[in-house]
Amino acid sequence: MHDLHTADIILKLVLEKAADNKLTSINKIIIELGSIVEHGQEINPDNLAFNLKLLAGNTPAKQAKIEITKNNANTWKLVAIEGD
Repeated sequence: MHDLHTADIILKLVLEKAADNKLTSINKIIIELGSIVEHGQEINPDNLAFNLKLLAGNTPAKQAKIEITKNNANTWKLVAIEGD
């Protein structure tokens, strides 16, 4: 559950960017994930993707494919969103 907070922040940014670009549906979310420790545990890419899908349930991102690549940073970065 420690990934839920980060997933919520990312999804809010994704939805904001989608609205700015007048996207009504989001097909793909691309994220770079560094080594982030939250509540004593490192955020796992699979858990983060799971929580993003969970939170996106009633949003334009509900069908989005989520791509997460690891990097050596100590933060995350929203690389791109794709949609219509």
